[in-house]
Amino acid sequence: MGTSKHKWRFTLLRSPSHLKKPTPPPEFICPISNTLMADPVIVSSGQTFERNCVLACISLSFKPPTLLTVDFTTIIPNLALKSAIINWCKTHSYFPFPQPVDIRSGLSIVKTLINGSPDSPNCSNYREIRLSSLTSSASEDSVVATCAHAAATTAPIPFCYSSSSSSEIDNSNNNSNDNNVGEEDEDIFCKLRSGLNSDQEDAVVSLRNLTRTKQYARVQYCTPRVLSTLRYLIVSRCLSVQVNAVAALVNLSLEDVNKVKIVRSGIVPPLIDVLRGGFVEAQEHAAGALFSLALDDDNKTAIGVLGALPPLLHALRVGSERCRHDSALALYHLSLVQSNRSKLVKLGSVQLFLNMVKSGHMTGRVMLVLCNLAGSVEGRAAMLDGGAVECLLGMLSRSEFDSESTRESCLGALYGLSQGGLRFKGLAKEAGAEELLTKEKEMGSERCKEKAGKILEVMMQKYEEEETVDWEALLNSDELTRSKFELVYGKGSV
Repeated sequence: MGTSKHKWRFTLLRSPSHLKKPTPPPEFICPISNTLMADPVIVSSGQTFERNCVLACISLSFKPPTLLTVDFTTIIPNLALKSAIINWCKTHSYFPFPQPVDIRSGLSIVKTLINGSPDSPNCSNYREIRLSSLTSSASEDSVVATCAHAAATTAPIPFCYSSSSSSEIDNSNNNSNDNNVGEEDEDIFCKLRSGLNSDQEDAVVSLRNLTRTKQYARVQYCTPRVLSTLRYLIVSRCLSVQVNAVAALVNLSLEDVNKVKIVRSGIVPPLIDVLRGGFVEAQEHAAGALFSLALDDDNKTAIGVLGALPPLLHALRVGSERCRHDSALALYHLSLVQSNRSKLVKLGSVQLFLNMVKSGHMTGRVMLVLCNLAGSVEGRAAMLDGGAVECLLGMLSRSEFDSESTRESCLGALYGLSQGGLRFKGLAKEAGAEELLTKEKEMGSERCKEKAGKILEVMMQKYEEEETVDWEALLNSDELTRSKFELVYGKGSV
């Protein structure tokens, strides 16, 4: 029985902490975050950055001090570089794989850069932290948390604020009322400023949903920064972006404190462009937005001056049913101002309104506009020339009204025309007005009775057709004129 010796083999393993992590190539590093890129994008000027770092720079209107010529206008995914980074990580066993920088971290990084120049201690420390993370064994999450803490110690630029006055837009941060905005608010604004249609669509859909029912959201989001972004999104060539952007603007305009602010932001001209040639649903929302904005008396003249009347009249003729109704209401409120009434008359709107009344389409709303026009000298003359007296009295005789309020509006328009003097009196008598108005005075509602009675009083008035001349006063005035002439030029002067 032999003996055997067992040999024991001991292997010494080095701790993984002593293994040096490979350093990524410089072209794989984002110039803003100084970390390995996970979602690289190419901007208009040719450089490549991490996507959410670019969106954060756009949101905060910031350009890195060492890259002042960078242009963030367009963002294109750099798929080739993304694939190269992933292959490099696999080849060099670089784990964990880089993860995209979330928008909150991107904003914290950029805010840290904003609050320190390239030579300042804060910014230098920040860069050292980010660079050291590439070769250290610490997790990337801890570095992001460090940067977020550094940004929190400085005064961040507010993302959203409300003006101190509804009639004044102030782009400075000092005169703003800071709102405590959350991550969702920052994400929406960054996507609004993104160059990608998908991001813009997500943002305007979220903004539309938030402002649909929440009053505080409508006030909170009606800021110069948001309005300036919506100003170009509402003319987007992407159907979903344009429709939802205009719909969100309608929601913002529902609050009275926002109406003047929106008009003064310069957003009415793009709205007019949408009404002229936008997508059908966007045109409907544009008409609704103009109607909502026209409710404020301070906006009526401005909207008319900016050229909203012609496209509203065009939409009234050929737009969809919803677009026509909102256009008619917008025209009614705008025509409460004399300057807009004059413009409507010059645009030949009277005949359009009378034709719509005769056809029985949207009679009630069109009649409201005719009432306003009949209250002005130009509108009254155009309506008398266009046969409005015969048209309106014909409706009274046939009782072609969809509601009692439409009948009252018809009588209101006739009363406005009755201020036209002898011409109205002759046209009304020819159309048999006395009989119809007497009937309305006896059988109509209280308001109809009152208006019919006033029109009859005007028709019964006797107009002085003979001119009375005071010849003695005229002769005396002639003598006075002659004596003054002789005093100046002397007797016998010619």
